[in-house]
Amino acid sequence: MNKSYAKILTKNDTGETGAHQAGITVPKKNKELIDFFPNLDLGEFNPDIRIICTDPDGDQWEMRYVYYNGKTFSPAKNTRNEYRITYMTKFFSKWKAKSGDSVVFTATNKTNSYNISIKPRVEHSDKINITNGRSTIVLKGWRSVF
Repeated sequence: MNKSYAKILTKNDTGETGAHQAGITVPKKNKELIDFFPNLDLGEFNPDIRIICTDPDGDQWEMRYVYYNGKTFSPAKNTRNEYRITYMTKFFSKWKAKSGDSVVFTATNKTNSYNISIKPRVEHSDKINITNGRSTIVLKGWRSVF
């Protein structure tokens, strides 16, 4: 079984606040999650890579996985020091994603390729849950599904 990660979506993630949101945040302190996505050259300014995500209908979405590291290169001008996945708005719109829903990324056997889906809101906790033989660990909005 391929590894999967899910992120509980916020109103900012889905655009429900009407504010500009530059994609979903990937916590940089979670090494296992960072290793799940493609490697980026942290010596570059804002390194990025395109990932191809296939939804349950077979539609492919090109998303941008980026490390905004301007704070490292020019701390006086830049405040960002974070990983994000951007270019998700149309995908969220198609699947009518709302805050509390989860976006799920599942690794495929292809380089920089993932299956992606939206799971409706469920009650989440910060504990390990076991349902139908699958366990979920909640990690600051992200959880590993195995």
